[in-house]
Amino acid sequence: MASISALPRPGLPLLCGLIFRILASLCGSVLLGRGQVAAAVEAPPEFQVKAVFLSNFARFVEWPRDVAAQADEVVIGVLGADPFGLYLDEVLRGQKVNGHALVVKRYGSVAEIDRCHVLFMSGSEGERAEPILQALRTRPILTVCDTNAFARHGAMIHLVMDQQRVRLRINLDAARQAGLVISSKLLRTAEIVTDSEGMR
Repeated sequence: MASISALPRPGLPLLCGLIFRILASLCGSVLLGRGQVAAAVEAPPEFQVKAVFLSNFARFVEWPRDVAAQADEVVIGVLGADPFGLYLDEVLRGQKVNGHALVVKRYGSVAEIDRCHVLFMSGSEGERAEPILQALRTRPILTVCDTNAFARHGAMIHLVMDQQRVRLRINLDAARQAGLVISSKLLRTAEIVTDSEGMR
């Protein structure tokens, strides 16, 4: 296995501290009247926080060696209706993981997904959750959702809102089936589930 992100400097505190630094920075830009950033922060606060989590998952995952070797950039994808607006673009702008730029791609269907490392599956696609995850099951893509529809069918990371905080549920069986290794640093912050639990 080779890692696009070898878990360099930023340890797990990045998932908390970076949230506040980015939110503060973007809010400051809005006060200065930056139109594009203003549009970005119109995303609901819940998705502002989820965008920061999404942008950091690549730092805590190892991809198969051939995938890592081919990566000139790390792709964060959104499948279906995008709840982030421009906010995810702003969060990723200028960020790198081990020298690889983080970029956003948006997909209207699973058939459009070519090279992708981290994929957020929107609730708009919930009715198609099972065939979507079947199509992605053995592909080296970290699948992320915030709905039970995808979690039931084997999404690797489920973002769960709990009293205005984001909790993580991680399906290790699904990640291993796709050849991904999730760092213990991330696992320590999450509730670990199996495929059978995810299907409940």
